Amino acid sequence: MKIGGHDFEIGNKVHIMGILNVTPDSFSDGGQFAGEERAVRRAEQMIEDGARLIDVGGESTRPGYTRISEEEEIRRILPVIRSIKQKFDIPVSVDTYKSGVARAALDAGADLINDIWGFRYAGSRHDESMAAVAAEYSVPVCLMHNRDNTDYVHFVPEVIEDLKESLAEAERYGVAPDKIILDPGVGFGKTYEQNLSIIHHLDEICRLGYPVLLGASRKTVIGRTLNLPVTEREEGTIATSVIAAMKGCAFVRVHNVRANARALRMTEAIRRADTLENS
Repeated sequence: MKIGGHDFEIGNKVHIMGILNVTPDSFSDGGQFAGEERAVRRAEQMIEDGARLIDVGGESTRPGYTRISEEEEIRRILPVIRSIKQKFDIPVSVDTYKSGVARAALDAGADLINDIWGFRYAGSRHDESMAAVAAEYSVPVCLMHNRDNTDYVHFVPEVIEDLKESLAEAERYGVAPDKIILDPGVGFGKTYEQNLSIIHHLDEICRLGYPVLLGASRKTVIGRTLNLPVTEREEGTIATSVIAAMKGCAFVRVHNVRANARALRMTEAIRRADTLENS
């Protein structure tokens, strides 16, 4: 898969997307990297630690978040995207569900749209379709599963059907299949038990035939399982990254790049053991 001029091997390796929240209120690191200078320093550190992509977000989507205007979101992210692209040779994704923000970010140099509503956001009827923007710019997209409720009859099959609706929307607007990544949406439209279940069933998402990204870093499902605050969830996050690798995911989206990169290198070495023995 090609993202921003870089080739990403799909199938035998897990690539790390580093989280860069330039927000005052994100659940894990709100305010730490707001401002261009701090954000760029953070991006540089994540690149040194092994990130292959940097995911820039300007609006927190934690439970109970306050929506901000497109103008404010654009004001937060554009200087950061421009600076990262000027200083580093790395793809940048924009974490937004607003088509106007995505368009501005792509004009500033972003290489991928990371849409938490998977082309299914029910905003204003005047909003431009995110799928239309992705098709116009011919950029890769990450389509996340999301709902505004947790009412399922058959949980995993319904998640898969929702993702298929996102894929149908992509096809309708002409987004090429080889530009699509799927995300099961841990922490979005799911109960605690459902979040555990979708991580367990990642292989079923992978069988849809698209690269899969897992974004579970420091989330409540980890905190509740281990009874730990957000500042102490690294081991739990690493466990989810290892599971992602074992289940066939191509990407993980994390805060602590160094720790997860080391764990994934070890996981991949073990997975290659048969190949090494027979070579």
